[in-house]
Amino acid sequence: MTDTVQAEVIMSFVVSEELAFRIPVELDFASADPYAVRLTFDLPGDAPVTWAFGRELLLDGLSRPSGEGDVRIEPASPEHLSDVHISLQVGAERALFRVSAAPLVAFLDRTDRLVPLGKEEVCDTLEAVLDRILTEAPAG
Repeated sequence: MTDTVQAEVIMSFVVSEELAFRIPVELDFASADPYAVRLTFDLPGDAPVTWAFGRELLLDGLSRPSGEGDVRIEPASPEHLSDVHISLQVGAERALFRVSAAPLVAFLDRTDRLVPLGKEEVCDTLEAVLDRILTEAPAG
């Protein structure tokens, strides 16, 4: 059985400096994949969209600009660490979200209690699968 941590947070989808929409976003973490965090956006009229990225990236992005490529996370303001920007990019399209850091910290704290950072061990299940394959493989 996989242990999970889930939380719903409200993020602002930033269209421009003057326009933002508040949307619910589901955060997911599973002990079976302890390096990843998933964000699922379930917008009315659209199929849910899930982004997966490193749990450590989310943690680092709370206090300093982090990430390269498709996912970037950073404090919304260098002076105040109360809000975080999450930027998601596909090709030339980019979406910017603003979220309070507090629910992210609470979520990360819960994931750390389930699987402490630095103590991730996905190799146990991988080792068991490899052992089974190797013992079942025909000699030859």
